[in-house]
Amino acid sequence: MFDGPDFPKSLEEQQFEDWLEEGRSSKIGYEYLLVIWDAFEEKYQPIYLEERWKISTFELYGESVSQESLVAAYDLYSESRISLNGSE
Repeated sequence: MFDGPDFPKSLEEQQFEDWLEEGRSSKIGYEYLLVIWDAFEEKYQPIYLEERWKISTFELYGESVSQESLVAAYDLYSESRISLNGSE
């Protein structure tokens, strides 16, 4: 996943599947998985959210000057990718 010049590194499909399962099995009741790029660690990290509006509080990859930036967001149950361009 995330192959190509628009992304800093690819992500193994199995890692992504593991993150989905981890979020769905949590007792907290998460609804969303965010894939975050950590520039310092140079790797992807998962962040789980309960509420969709919180996605907009993260800076997008390519527009961020912070250590962590949002690469993609997914619904944990439908596994569909959520648009990040403001037309959610």
